[in-house]
Amino acid sequence: MGATLARVRLGVLDVGSNTVHLLLVDAHHGGAPVPAHSHKTELRLAENLTKDGRVSARAIDALAGFVSESIVIAEDMGVNEILGFATSAIREAPNGAEVIAAVEQETGVRLSLLSGEDESRLTFLAVRRWFGWSAGRLLVLDIGGGSLELAVGLDEDPDEAVSLPLGAGRLTRTLLTGDPPSGKQLRALRKHIRAEIAGAVGSISRLGEPEMAVATSKTFRQLARVTGAAPSADGPFVRRVLDRDDLGDWLPKLSAMSAAERAQLPGVSEGRAAQLVAGALVAEAAMDLFGLTELVLCPWALREGVILRRLDGLES
Repeated sequence: MGATLARVRLGVLDVGSNTVHLLLVDAHHGGAPVPAHSHKTELRLAENLTKDGRVSARAIDALAGFVSESIVIAEDMGVNEILGFATSAIREAPNGAEVIAAVEQETGVRLSLLSGEDESRLTFLAVRRWFGWSAGRLLVLDIGGGSLELAVGLDEDPDEAVSLPLGAGRLTRTLLTGDPPSGKQLRALRKHIRAEIAGAVGSISRLGEPEMAVATSKTFRQLARVTGAAPSADGPFVRRVLDRDDLGDWLPKLSAMSAAERAQLPGVSEGRAAQLVAGALVAEAAMDLFGLTELVLCPWALREGVILRRLDGLES
């Protein structure tokens, strides 16, 4: 008989620009992580900044409080290890190191500060594991609150990984101040997004046409749901796509709605409704500039990539 694989219960603490999320999974080396529990809150760290871009003391206290609460939940549920990481909101703040130090001093949890390229590569790993080698060359797109991640490759580590400052939350805060936004604001944002993405097209397209273009993240899931994809209640194994033509049909409608009206659409949360137009403009631009008619949705993303990388380090 073969050796028994070591099974562990891991906690992943994802400190994002919008949401802080604790995900508990049961896993072992070589196997798929199975979700056991999820706990999250919308701290909106990127919106709780001082005039000079520092994370506010109040936001730091709220983050430390959530981490402490998560530790209790994780311990009660038998977690062996907590993997904590932070992305663009803390990465770009002048006091990011202070935030991480304060959280560690208060809770004992040391958050790893991921670079944009780290995010892109770990997300790519998760997508590759989900779809497997038969998917061929993958192009992976992820719209977060602070950045857009792009990665392409044939293996588990992408040949090219890029992070652009085109997160749906960032763009909404800085360039879409109206509710609904004005036509002038929409045109200016569209121009800005396309110029940013165009700068990355050459380095990615030179590696060849993808056999599959994949989207991850809450923004893409909401856009897919609005345009007709199956609801999350149908489970993770249902094929979901975001069609370019459907997105084009919906963009004028979304742009004309208030955030409150968007929140009434299927699959759109109240907390993300204000960001949906900016996210849709990023998605549209990326699909146009890379010549994509559809994006296949992947239920795994950055959190799963962090878990899988950790599991790769476990002995079987």
